[in-house]
Parts: sequence; C-alpha cells; structure tokens
Amino acid sequence: MRYLPLDDQDRAMMLARIGVAGIDDLFADIPADKRLDGLIDLPLRMSEMEVERRLSIMAGRNVAAGSAPFFLGAGAYRHHVPASVDHLIQRSEFLTSYTPYQPEIAQGTLQVLFEFQTQVAALTGMEVANASMYDGSTACAEAVLMAHRLTRRKRTVLSGALHPHYAEVVRTLAGMAGDDIVTFAPDVFAREDLAGAIDDETSCIVVQNPDFFGNLRDLGPLADAAHAKGALLIAVFTEAVSLGAVRSPGEMGADIVVGEGQSIGNALNFGGPYVGLFATRAKNVRQMPGRLAGETIDAEGRRSFVLTLSTREQHIRREKATSNICTNSGLCALAFTIHMSLLGETGLRRLAKVNHANAVDLANRLADIKGVEALTQSFFNEFTIRVARPAEAVVEDLARRGVIGGVAASRLLPNAQLDDLIIVASTETNSVADRAAFAAALADTLAKA
Repeated sequence: MRYLPLDDQDRAMMLARIGVAGIDDLFADIPADKRLDGLIDLPLRMSEMEVERRLSIMAGRNVAAGSAPFFLGAGAYRHHVPASVDHLIQRSEFLTSYTPYQPEIAQGTLQVLFEFQTQVAALTGMEVANASMYDGSTACAEAVLMAHRLTRRKRTVLSGALHPHYAEVVRTLAGMAGDDIVTFAPDVFAREDLAGAIDDETSCIVVQNPDFFGNLRDLGPLADAAHAKGALLIAVFTEAVSLGAVRSPGEMGADIVVGEGQSIGNALNFGGPYVGLFATRAKNVRQMPGRLAGETIDAEGRRSFVLTLSTREQHIRREKATSNICTNSGLCALAFTIHMSLLGETGLRRLAKVNHANAVDLANRLADIKGVEALTQSFFNEFTIRVARPAEAVVEDLARRGVIGGVAASRLLPNAQLDDLIIVASTETNSVADRAAFAAALADTLAKA
C-alpha cells in the first residue's frame, strides 16, 4: 500500500483496546487450513510492464465459456443474455445509483426494485418478494434464520441434495447462533426420507428443486409433512430458468422460496457478482430480511414508490433487525428485471422448453457411450452421469480435448465417495455440434482409459 499511517505503537494500542494479543487473534474464526501461511507465490517486485505481462499470462489460462463447448452447471449456468440488457444497465442513472437511503428522491431505483419483486413473486408462486439478496446461498441461510424467528424453534433439516455451498453457508451462519443443523448424506437418486426427520422441534426443512444432482421433486407431500409438525418448508433453486417449466414452489406448498437469479440477465462472470431471490407468504412478511419496495400515491395523486419495509440494521435498531445484508445487488437485479421483461411469460416458457430438449438430447447421446451410466431419470436441464473412470480425470481429459464437460461431484463433495460422478448441464447456448463434440470426446477418453 502507498499510505500506511499507523506505526507499531498505534497498532499495539488498537489491539489492546479491543482485547486481543495480536493480529492473528482477529482471524481465529477462520479455520487454520483456510489461511495463507506466508506470502503467495508472486515476485516481490516487478516493473509495471512486467506486472502487466505476468497478469496477462495468468489471465490467459482462463477459458471463457463461449470459447468451447460448455456444459458446466452445479449452481451457475451459461445462458444467452441479450445485448440490450448490458446496454441499459450501463446508463448512468442505473450504473452509478446506490442504496436508496433517501427513497423519496430515488423513485427510479424504487420502481426497478418494485418490478423486480413482482417478477420474483410471480416466478416462485409466492405472495411477496424482497428487493434481492447477495446470492442464492446467503438467501438460503437468511431463510433458515427467518424460519427460526417464525417458529421459535432452532432445528433445521437440510436435504442431502442441497447444493453443498448452500448447505455450508447455512451451517456457518446458523451454527454461530448455536442452532441444531441436521444434514442428510448426499442423495443422488432423491430417495431420502426427509419427512421422517421432521419432529416437534423442527423449525424448517430445506430442499432444492431441481436438486444438486438434477432430480426434479414433488415438494407437496413434504410440505404437508412439515406443516403437520408446525415446521416450514424452504424451497431452493439454483437454476431460475427452470421456473418456466417446473411447477412453482408456491404451488407445491413452500413457505419460503429462495434461489439464485444469475441465470436470467447475468453472465457467469467467473463466479460473480450474482443476485439472490427471496419470496414468502404475505403473513410472514414482517420477518422477511432485507428491503421491500412498495407502491403508493403522492400528495398530488401520482403513482409513487416507497420503502414499505426496511428491517436492516442500517435503518432500525440492531436488536430489531431481521438481517445485516448490506447491499441489494441492485445492478444484477436490474439486469434480471430487464431480461425477464424482454422474455415475458411466453418467452421464458419457450426458453425453458429449449433447455430441457437440449439436455434430453445430450443425456441420450451420453447414455449410448460404453462406460457411461445416466443416473438422473427426471430432470430439467441438468443431470448426473456415472463414468468408468475417476470423474475428475475424465473432466480434465475432456478439457484437453476442447470440451468443458461438466463438474465432477467430488469437487464439491470431496468426502462423499462420489468419485465417478459428473454433473452435466445443457442450456440453450449448446448447439447440436457442441453436444456431438461432447459425446465424441467422452467416448474417446473412456475408450483410451
């Protein structure tokens, strides 16, 4: 850093004031194996030109999704984003706007959030949605905390087919409050008896649909089982386009619906930023985290927008806050809203049909290959296959053949003995030639094992 105003005495005084012996104590909550031990493997000094050259070489190791047949999914999906989305979000009034701390003069921002909420509520089949969260995983964890406030219970049941990152965020956030988190073992075939795990102390049960392995689930019976015990059903999705084809979680009895909105309007961006979606029943709105933009009329009878609810710690006393979410991913939410407006209901349903058809075609091609077993029988645009070699090695071989051929399950579930499984996604961006190239490359790599 160019400017370091503190000396050793200043730092010692600060550490003494907060009651810790050293700087390392500030990181005690971060597991030791997740911390850097020493300096990272970079030169200590280089000229500006040398730095640019080195960083360009490092960046060149990345493979952009559009540069090869691409079949990655597992929580982040490649979809076509119309050029008009990027054009509109770069207008200065959108690109530079910030959190509406003075909502009466932020009418444009509030209207965008209002339209966003309306779309999310319609997609999820719920009565009310908030003005966005960080991403799907943090929305999931916030839903669990909300369920605890509503039920006044502390026991959560997590499906074994919930995305591992989502489950980990729930365990991290809820675990800090001493909550009881019950996590089922990974379930490739959607056969887990979740209803049997619900007891009189259960606050909520968290299920993903389509799940991490691609299975489509009927959440209705599970919702009934949860409600019979006074518990809530939290429905999760990672692929928002699926809502154009699958029965909405609200129709199936979910109490809270959360998910990732990246699929609509937002590119992969090497992992972010993304946009969390959060919806619930109207009766639960007072315990919903984040903001709620509402519609009203002003003193002259003109249509206007307000922050109807804003229960974040920046707005009210901390002990009354339902969340400490500090942003609303506003630009990503705007991109979502513009893309959804361009699609409309008919366009979204058509897009979902194309996704499903492409995935079915790919699954059929791969199932015909010797050494491949298709495991997912009912899916949207993502499914799981078993291969006759370690999956991580197969994925690497496919990459060397110019095909980004899915995610090895063991990459996200390293201790689950799923070393031969690959999770594959096929969207509207995959052509017939792409799917043929994937099948040919997979057949070749398995034949030469």
